[in-house]
Amino acid sequence: MAGAEATWQAINLGVPVILHEMRPKVETFAHKSGDLAEMVCSNSFRSDDDTANAVGLLHWEMRCGGSLIMDMADQHSLPAGGALAVDRDRFSEGVSTVLRNHPLVTIKTDEITELPPANWGQVIIATGPLTSATLAQAILKETGEDALAFFDAIAPIVHADSIDMSRVWFQSRYDKGDTEEQRRAYLNCPMTREDYEGFIDALLAADKTEFREGEVDTPYFDGCLPIEVMAERGRETLRFGPMKPVGLTNEHTPDEKPYAVVQLRRDNEMGTLLNIVGFQTKMKYGAQVDVFKRIPGLEDAQFARLGGIHRNTFINSPRLLDGQMRLKSAPHIRFAGQITGVEGYVESAAMGLLAGRMAATETLGGDLEAPKNTTAMGALLYHISGGAIAKTFQPMNVNFGLFPPLPDAKKGRRNRKDRYLAYTVRAKLDWQGWLDTGKSLDA
Repeated sequence: MAGAEATWQAINLGVPVILHEMRPKVETFAHKSGDLAEMVCSNSFRSDDDTANAVGLLHWEMRCGGSLIMDMADQHSLPAGGALAVDRDRFSEGVSTVLRNHPLVTIKTDEITELPPANWGQVIIATGPLTSATLAQAILKETGEDALAFFDAIAPIVHADSIDMSRVWFQSRYDKGDTEEQRRAYLNCPMTREDYEGFIDALLAADKTEFREGEVDTPYFDGCLPIEVMAERGRETLRFGPMKPVGLTNEHTPDEKPYAVVQLRRDNEMGTLLNIVGFQTKMKYGAQVDVFKRIPGLEDAQFARLGGIHRNTFINSPRLLDGQMRLKSAPHIRFAGQITGVEGYVESAAMGLLAGRMAATETLGGDLEAPKNTTAMGALLYHISGGAIAKTFQPMNVNFGLFPPLPDAKKGRRNRKDRYLAYTVRAKLDWQGWLDTGKSLDA
């Protein structure tokens, strides 16, 4: 995501780009193709609400910034209530086609195993969470910092025609959405208390994948925990997380409130594939089939993809990067995307947008200041370039907690809804101001 977006931003400033992509020559555990911007975990860009949600605000900023990632997401979007979900195959194919056909882009299918020298000019390392071991070692050698890592888990995908539709119903939580299609974007599988307790028992007893030497103490990112890890934290944890029953009414038995609900969301445009929302897992494949077929409606489910788990690596950005995302020890190199410690597709692409513009501007002899941390992108950039405490630095999604307080915050005059709206209004003004500054520099 970050590398593709950085490339797009640079070429739109007239700067040629050589894009190095090791796939499909060198594969990873999670990727299945050689396309750019392949989505390997979820197919959701999360909330698209730009007035009350920080990630929705980030969507807005990226669209205003001419983002390729957002353009392709919008072109290949799927119904998902208030969220932005995409057909992942068409999305990555679209990104790949645009960049492969652009006259200022040269794509080289090779693995970079050492940090590029200064005579390469401006360099952006946007290797994502699955940086190759050889390049990771080269980064470690240069920075002298201990490697940081966490595990990220992949949710399973189910063939829609294998679901027992007599036991489930379509509804977005609280009927959220502007159209009937949006309001029925999720497929809901209800559980009684007995169903839920049996599911938790099976989940806790299931065979799990074993970690390799050196990975046992690697922490998970709390925003993408495997469901069995959540269950281990308490039997009711899932019922207050991805299996919460609130805001949903079973159309088959409207007078009976479900004890828990498993939700599935379309994973492709045709609706033939559904992913189980929030069900990332590290169970072994056989155990996954046994456990997931306990879900009402999925007793005969056929899986297009089972869940998996892989190690994500990221650098200690607050110690290593300056406010322009440059490596302090080698300032011709910038880092962008999940390797910097931002978490999520949109956050990663956003850091690519900034890195691409900054690198291209520097190539052209200019100097582009960072956006204010009152904007979503500026808040993320500030967090990874010094706002976070380096000693305890962990991956972070965009959220309003990263934004500077509003002027009247201490007076407690705003409720949460009004406060979020005030954050977004301020951010939009400051983001547009930053874009206007960039345009004047281009001129």
